[in-house]
Amino acid sequence: MKPFIISAAFVFILCSTSILHSQPAAENSQSQLDYIKKNGKAPDDYVIQKFGAYDVILLGESHALKDNLDFVASLIPKLYKAGVYNIGMEFGASEDQQRLDSLVNAPEYNEQLARDLMFNYNVGWAYKEYTDIYRAAWNYNHTLPAKAKKFRILNLSYKYNWSGFTPPRTPDNMAKVFPKGTVDKFRAELVEKEIIQKKEKILVLTGTPHAYTRYQSGTFEYNADNFCHYDDGWFGNRLYKDFPNKVFSILLHQPFYNFQNKRPVLLSPANGEIERLMAANNNQPLGFDLINSPVGALPDSSSYSLCHSNFTMDQFFDGYIFLKPFSQMSGCTVDTLFFAGKSWDQIQGQISDPDWRPKPKSLDEYIKQIKTFADISARFKGLDGF
Repeated sequence: MKPFIISAAFVFILCSTSILHSQPAAENSQSQLDYIKKNGKAPDDYVIQKFGAYDVILLGESHALKDNLDFVASLIPKLYKAGVYNIGMEFGASEDQQRLDSLVNAPEYNEQLARDLMFNYNVGWAYKEYTDIYRAAWNYNHTLPAKAKKFRILNLSYKYNWSGFTPPRTPDNMAKVFPKGTVDKFRAELVEKEIIQKKEKILVLTGTPHAYTRYQSGTFEYNADNFCHYDDGWFGNRLYKDFPNKVFSILLHQPFYNFQNKRPVLLSPANGEIERLMAANNNQPLGFDLINSPVGALPDSSSYSLCHSNFTMDQFFDGYIFLKPFSQMSGCTVDTLFFAGKSWDQIQGQISDPDWRPKPKSLDEYIKQIKTFADISARFKGLDGF
């Protein structure tokens, strides 16, 4: 009987310990759910509210997700009525700003010009929903009185030159690709000149790393203290350093990358808790704060936690927007006319980041790469729900 008694006692201790540990977890989950129900807002209202306190709102996106871009396009009327007359986009060259201004104010919308402007920035950015933001601005501007201030799309980048690039990346060859210098420095200076100095406001749509403000991405560095180097040169980092009271960062719901060589490749944010929390709220679209909130206290073990001990969501971004669960997201539409009138010689010489993926041997192969990136079922394979 003694072994049985010992085993039974051991099981009792394990069960008791499990119950004690599960109670705080359950209480935390309930407090997070209570928080978003009480404080969460419709995503558009959340963005507009933040402009009451900030001049620059950075939206960090995972590229080529249709739902995010449709959301941004739909915001234009509400932004304008709130006194926000600009959307900034990573995806466009400042050299074409005058042509873009003309496009969104022209008597008739020129869809081919919209394609050409995007092509001039990135020969592979054939995703229709990005240029649909141009059209949305054009549509809204045509509802305004003739002499009213018009809504503007601000190109935040410049024309790069990938022709002749050969890896590895060095200061010399990258200076040829980026002749106007570090891109995020260029973007920060442009926003300061075009928005902050003019006392205007702007909603910025950019890739997630460029939207970092307080967060500094960590990388292994052999000679650094604790073997960690922290990059504070991103677009949002630069703006935040100079204008900490004017800038607010919002993360659009997206998968996170796992650590290198670990599986699965993609992870659900906050170790899956964001998706579980939203499911408990019937997947209602919401915007909510991460800073000073129980949701922001959620831990995350993705690659973003590298060099950040006890990493939590509030260390990453200031706010969060959830539009849909991953299982319901859609990829962007590839514009079949994007390459009309463009030769393969003209295209292949300017394919960006040719060292990051296999170099396509033909336009058909390149289009296949572009479509594959927008195929969410393939891109999110291995993530919860796929």
